[in-house]
Amino acid sequence: MFDLNSLNPQQREAVTHKKGSLLLLAGAGSGKTRVITCRIAHLRQQGVPAQQILAVTFTNKAAREMAERVQEMIGRSSTKGMVIATFHSLCVRILKAHIDRLGFKKNFSIYAAADQQRLIRDLLREIGADNSSADADQILWRISTAKNHLIFPDHYQPDDRDPLSSLVATIYPRYQKSLKAFNAVDFDDLLMFTVQLLERHTDLQKQYSERFQYQMVDEYQDTNPVQYRLLKLLAGGHGNLCVVGDDDQSIYAFRGADITHILDFELDFPGTKVIKLEQNYRSSGNILAAANSVIKNNQKRKEKILWTDSGAGAKIEYLLCEDGEDEARQVMEYVHAEKYRRRLNYGDFAILYRTNSQSRAFEEQLRYENIPYVLIGGQQFFDRKEIKDVIAYLKTIQNPADEVNLLRILNYPKRGIGESSIDRIIRYSAEKNISLWKVLQQASQVPEMNDRTATACDSFVDLIKRYQNRFKQPLRLLETLQELFTELKFAAEIYRQEKDIQIAKRRVDNQEELLNSMSVYLERTTHPDLTGFLDRISLFDDDSLGKNDKESKLQLDAVTLMSLHSSKGLEFPVVFLTGLEEGFLPHKKSIHETFDIDEERRLCYVGITRAKQQLFLLGARQRRKYGKLEQREASRFLSEIPEGLVQISTGDNKCNSNPEDEAISASHFFDNIGQMLGD
Repeated sequence: MFDLNSLNPQQREAVTHKKGSLLLLAGAGSGKTRVITCRIAHLRQQGVPAQQILAVTFTNKAAREMAERVQEMIGRSSTKGMVIATFHSLCVRILKAHIDRLGFKKNFSIYAAADQQRLIRDLLREIGADNSSADADQILWRISTAKNHLIFPDHYQPDDRDPLSSLVATIYPRYQKSLKAFNAVDFDDLLMFTVQLLERHTDLQKQYSERFQYQMVDEYQDTNPVQYRLLKLLAGGHGNLCVVGDDDQSIYAFRGADITHILDFELDFPGTKVIKLEQNYRSSGNILAAANSVIKNNQKRKEKILWTDSGAGAKIEYLLCEDGEDEARQVMEYVHAEKYRRRLNYGDFAILYRTNSQSRAFEEQLRYENIPYVLIGGQQFFDRKEIKDVIAYLKTIQNPADEVNLLRILNYPKRGIGESSIDRIIRYSAEKNISLWKVLQQASQVPEMNDRTATACDSFVDLIKRYQNRFKQPLRLLETLQELFTELKFAAEIYRQEKDIQIAKRRVDNQEELLNSMSVYLERTTHPDLTGFLDRISLFDDDSLGKNDKESKLQLDAVTLMSLHSSKGLEFPVVFLTGLEEGFLPHKKSIHETFDIDEERRLCYVGITRAKQQLFLLGARQRRKYGKLEQREASRFLSEIPEGLVQISTGDNKCNSNPEDEAISASHFFDNIGQMLGD
């Protein structure tokens, strides 16, 4: 049971609203999940049958937590027949019952990413096109984007300026035809086919609209076109649709989310009741004042002002650091200081950044200081493919009997040992019961092996043996690694494979960081050798929680590293919002486009509102790029925060170390922000 009197007036109004469409604008930390669950419980207590209630969320975790909280309020038996589900699981329910109307059998399979990639590669081979994994991933991404915009294969139009789109136009119809032949769908099909089913068969649309008389949707600002269309179909008969969201936290345009769905909700559903949840139960007053001041600069938004009755709290601290390494060191200093001064745990701290590539300096500093951490939403440095490729070479040089790593690099970069040749090598190894390494040393004896491939195998064996000797010289480990990079032309291979030039640059930069890792190892080790370096990496590479186990990772007593996109929905007592510079936040890709700047400002707003008690804002005077230091400009978003909310930290953080070099003091901070931006 729950008490309506425990809710604030706006929450209570939202919970008790029954008929007609409702737009619930729920600001950050305003208790929206509580409102949704209380609304469901209240509907049941008012006599609404459970089977008439539908609540839709974006993640299984959110759906599970919502269902558990409703059960705690009204009991498990009162929720029987109720549907609290993700978009995808709701569509599975509908398709399992009716997909035969679209020509599929009801026992259809759902293809995961690996199945999709394998099918795309098969289709590429059929038409004689390049079947690299990069092409397969790009094609799948294009097909997914089309489906999320309800573009079926026969309506997909290639772009003359984009050569890959012509290939997509060829593959997309074949892909869908193959899926149907296999009685299979992919995850995007679940939504697209459900919309198609309800649009083609009005009896089904009426059936589900009448069944779900009371519908609630969480995070409505994140809906894409196919989700939006599905919701309109389901609510078409009665309009009892309650959507909950915050346009100020719409940060997933790159996934297809369309902010106009929440901004124009009243146009789609005339007579909509709008309720604003502005009381925040998470952050202190100063943090909310800063967030309000930043986000009000966006033009396209629903006006709301977050407030709290918990007091102003500590001032926000701004740290201008010398460079990226200094930024990481200062964050660690404050982690140590705040942990002991306020008796906090490591799990109370979060380091947020705009792009995952910014994590490297923080990861290394955390490891150096032996501070436990978890990285959410991205790959740890030594988990990245371009790093694993180099490590595979080093492990093979150290131990050629390591056949997993040997096979990874045998034709990478490409040296003329194709898949069919590798299959012959593996079969010959099994038939003769000898190692792959020994087979490679006698490749000309492998049946059906042509002379060119045998020569390529000989060259590979020669390379491994040469570097086995070179890496035996401990004083030349770094130079030898550099020579390996040069000889294998890793950078050229990355640029050849990666169609996105910016992604390619990041991957090449990551490989260059491995040289820094070797340098640090040499500085900190008395008797360095290749084995010791690989052992050190193996310890860093251990991720027993799994790459996507976000929930379990956040249970650990460890500092959290995450991108701003990954941080949405979370909260921490202490937050370090780093890289507040032009080019990082706002990101360089969005600086010249007003709409994208709005989304960057929303990202900044999300970052600020993750902090409960203390917020640190950090930026650097200069950062290293391709080995050279570049001057940086402070983020425009800093100048949007009122002066009285910010405290300029002094002392070891070096913010005032050089008054003549764009130094920022407490009295001149905001004047200098404008000056650094070129005002």
